[in-house]
Formats: sequence, structure tokens, C-alpha cells
Amino acid sequence: MAHDDIFSALADPTRRRLLEALREDSCSVGSLVEALGVSQPTVSKHLKVLREAGLVSMRADGQRRYYALEPATFLELETWLHRYLPPAPALALVPEHYPEQAAGSHEVAIQATVAAAQLGRTVGRGLEQVTGRAQDFLERFPKPKFGRKR
Repeated sequence: MAHDDIFSALADPTRRRLLEALREDSCSVGSLVEALGVSQPTVSKHLKVLREAGLVSMRADGQRRYYALEPATFLELETWLHRYLPPAPALALVPEHYPEQAAGSHEVAIQATVAAAQLGRTVGRGLEQVTGRAQDFLERFPKPKFGRKR
């Protein structure tokens, strides 16, 4: 991971606002334009920087583009930053005769979370493909006409 790219991307307040808007769920470019009150080209430019830094991912749905946070990147960044933080108070609860568990428990938890996030993305992509195929299949059938026959 290129930390310089991430920190450069995070330095801009508009990009931080975009990340904040994406915290709860993925959003279309149009809804991000509306939420931030800035132009579509501005939002697109900032989303490109965030995507190149690995902070967001993009999913196309027809003409629309949906963006979502990329949790694995944030977790990797957290792992990197963790080296510079004092030990968490919770680690003091681990018995003194098991210091290796205290030292590695945070890293193991983050690695497991990164793996879970990657698995979630893989499963999500698979579901999107299956859903898309099902929709394509159903669109091949003529649409029923509702209403009275005269």
C-alpha cells in the first residue's frame, strides 16, 4: 500500500467529506453531488483520486456508478498506524506470563478483519453477477400486460 497516496488523498477536505458520505452505504455519483452540494465534475475528480489511492471502489450499474469505502485499505492503514500508538489499555488485561498473545492479538484481529472484508467483497461481486444474470434471463421474457381485455 502506498501510504503517500493515501495521505495525499485524505489531505483534501472535499475527499474527506466524500468518505464521510460513504461511511454508511455505497452511493451513486448523483447522490454524492446532492449530499456535498458540489458539481458532478468535482465529485468525479475527487472520487478518481480516492479510487486510485485504494480508499473507495466503484461498481457500475448501467449508466450509474456506485462508490463504496474499501475497508481493507482502511484496515491496512490502521495496522500501519498501530505501530506508532501506545498499547491499548485492553491489552493490559492479558496475563503478564502471555506477553506474546498481547503483542500479536491486535495484528491477528486486523488480519482476520481484512480477510473477512476481502471475502465479503468476493461474495458481493459473485452475488452481483448472479443477480445480473438472473435479471438478463428474466428480461428475455415478454412482459405481462395487465388490465382488462375488451
